[in-house]
Amino acid sequence: MKTRSQSAFTLIEMLVVISIIAVLAAFAVPALTSALTKGQMTGTMNNGRQLYLAAQQMALDGAANSDPNLVWPGDDPATLGTLNAYMTRLAQNDYLKAGDVQKLLSGPGASAAVAVAGSGATQTLTITGNSAFKIYPVADANASNAIFAVSSNYIYAQALTPQTAGGAPNNPFGDKGFVVQRKGGDASILRKNNATPGAGAAGTATFEASVGKVPADAQGTVTPGDPAGYLHQP
Repeated sequence: MKTRSQSAFTLIEMLVVISIIAVLAAFAVPALTSALTKGQMTGTMNNGRQLYLAAQQMALDGAANSDPNLVWPGDDPATLGTLNAYMTRLAQNDYLKAGDVQKLLSGPGASAAVAVAGSGATQTLTITGNSAFKIYPVADANASNAIFAVSSNYIYAQALTPQTAGGAPNNPFGDKGFVVQRKGGDASILRKNNATPGAGAAGTATFEASVGKVPADAQGTVTPGDPAGYLHQP
């Protein structure tokens, strides 16, 4: 009489194993996706930090040398009123390398392309595509919690959405979270529930402490929407 090998799996045993693997995968995939997004947001925050350091150094040098050309974007809005013009000023004065601008302005699903004409103090940058950042028109007189830059998926004090008004993906990051870089130097990766202020004065204070404020707003005032004169592409 033949007997079944003890090392063989029955069909039921194989189905049980496959089911267990499927359940474990269902738990693991969201965690892996979340970790990937967090890593991408950290990279974007670091890019925003590099943009900020270049902007801060230019403004500090301008103040020290009384040079009206080396300022925060809000102190020369007529000349630095576009992302092209501001990035060009940073590159012309060697606070950013022209070749690095494309990397710093790009993020998941938001690919900025940068064309350079000329060299040195006469070079000009032309940015096309989609920038991962919007730069707010901060000025030297603004408080440290004034926002210098935000990831482009966020409109100040408005709820995050996975898509834009036209139905395209709201890159980078959709409604998974957003990045803020403030004039004082601190930056944050924030969740979608941080996007809007809570009720009352306490909610506003918490919002301004975690997100920051647009340059034109007085402390304790939150005006939804990106400020006039913000720098963006497109």
